[in-house]
Amino acid sequence: MGVDYYKTLQVDRSAKDDDIKKGYRKLAMRWHPDKNPTNKKDAEAKFKEISEAYEVLSDPEKRAVYDQFGEEGLKGQVPPPSGGSSGFSGAGEFRFNPRSAEEIFSEFFGVASPFAGDSGGARRFPSRLSPDDIFAAFRGGAGGGEASGSGGMRKGPQIERMLACSLEDLYKGTTKKMKISRDVLDSNGRPSTIEEILTINIKRGWKKGTKITFPEKGNEQRNLIPSDLVFIIDERPHGVFKRDGNHLIVTQKISLVEALTGYTAQLTTLDGRTLTIPINSVISPTYEEVVHGEGMPIAKEPSKKGNLRIKFQIRFPNRLTSDQKTGIKSLLSSS
Repeated sequence: MGVDYYKTLQVDRSAKDDDIKKGYRKLAMRWHPDKNPTNKKDAEAKFKEISEAYEVLSDPEKRAVYDQFGEEGLKGQVPPPSGGSSGFSGAGEFRFNPRSAEEIFSEFFGVASPFAGDSGGARRFPSRLSPDDIFAAFRGGAGGGEASGSGGMRKGPQIERMLACSLEDLYKGTTKKMKISRDVLDSNGRPSTIEEILTINIKRGWKKGTKITFPEKGNEQRNLIPSDLVFIIDERPHGVFKRDGNHLIVTQKISLVEALTGYTAQLTTLDGRTLTIPINSVISPTYEEVVHGEGMPIAKEPSKKGNLRIKFQIRFPNRLTSDQKTGIKSLLSSS
């Protein structure tokens, strides 16, 4: 089964980014080797495990692969999902090489170790603060806000951009290329503008509001950590289908005769297949035909789908002749 990264960080599988950061913050401070000098070997192993879990769950691509294939998928022991991503090699393996726990801690808190002394070579934490006060000194620094305290650098506010996707994009998955321009500083601190192409791998089943983060892709400025660039999925309305969570809804117009005597619904799915659904029941204005497994892919389990729900709009005749009324009365009264 491999390592359970969610259990390692003590968070649910549905945990948001903030929950994952809080879990890492709490456990990294507890298990930092410098805080556990009498139990350093065990602390180092635990610290490494916590850091690896955070690196995977805080990265949307790594987390998506892990959610589908587990630790084995991350380390190339099973084939990747179709469509691939920039993290997959030509051999079909995900290139996941965990960074060092110390590097992740330093990037997260802005300090190599708040517990080490001068001899450790780490940037020292202000002497007036105890280790328990570290969060007061770096409040917000881990989440993309401003960091304060001695030697700390502010991080620019998060930049958010909407990313329009069609329902077909979210049904089948796709790759979008986004060109951005941003300022960077050279070795002498002089700014220049560069253009970059960012690749965004849209996963099957993603919903409106899903966020894709590119760390520190904002403008570089003196004494300021560049902002994170965040793309937020926006779902464009579809001409036929309406989405309801993992389900799809479609409304078909039928005649009163079809409603009473039987109807065959024909639909073209979002991936181009043709569905033929015979309906032999009497279709009332509130009737709904449910086709299991023909809805949207479920993001965390892409091999599964929600349901397709077919609703009906019945066209009633504008007028009936006397003979037609008599015939209908006779027909219905005898049923």
